[in-house]
Amino acid sequence: MKSNTGSSTLKYVSLITLTVQNALLGLSMRYARTRDGDMFLSSTAVLMSEIVKLGTCLAIVYIQTGGLQQLFETLRDTIIRQPVDTFKICVPSLVYIIQNNLLYVSASHLDAATYQVTYQMKILTTAMFAVIILKKQLLKTQWFSLLTLVFGVVLVQLAQTTEQISSTNVIHQNRLLGFSAALSACCLSGFAGIYFEKMLKGSDISFAIGALFVIFSIFLYGYVPKSTMVTTTYKVK
Repeated sequence: MKSNTGSSTLKYVSLITLTVQNALLGLSMRYARTRDGDMFLSSTAVLMSEIVKLGTCLAIVYIQTGGLQQLFETLRDTIIRQPVDTFKICVPSLVYIIQNNLLYVSASHLDAATYQVTYQMKILTTAMFAVIILKKQLLKTQWFSLLTLVFGVVLVQLAQTTEQISSTNVIHQNRLLGFSAALSACCLSGFAGIYFEKMLKGSDISFAIGALFVIFSIFLYGYVPKSTMVTTTYKVK
């Protein structure tokens, strides 16, 4: 009985945490891309976030394995001694790095509310890839919910377009570019998530180790010398 109560509490805590995290993510990204002053590279922000995630996953694996030596042995057995799985994990890693950079482009051209609502389209793309790749069957109520989501996103876009046309202020934003970037990020997010799930189901690797694979690969992809990068500055007021 206590076990069921603890499990239920954990679910609600996780739900609330994810909700707050997603809300703060959109708001903080929008603020960071529209503030005054010098603009940072989006790839730098992606790299720094992955460093934090890398440390978090290493800590989780350390706790699960029970020691530093066991941690290194686990990393050796799952990364070095399984090169095929390591190579496969590079696919979602590359997809995630493109997605994260697209999100910064979208946050630069859409207001926070529109960005948040539009990015929820990832629920639709994830469901579609689940049907195509994992051969899942969705209920009629689930399809209806997805269509309602699409309808809501369309209404938000139309409302924002009408507001922009009727406004007398000059807004240096490209809403089409922002919406296209958000939509592309949704498609990439859905594909990468389902691809990662399929890989985990086909192997005995834990979720923490799998996430560590992805984050480490993103870290390697994201570490690009500044001299080889093109700086794009979005000035939004």
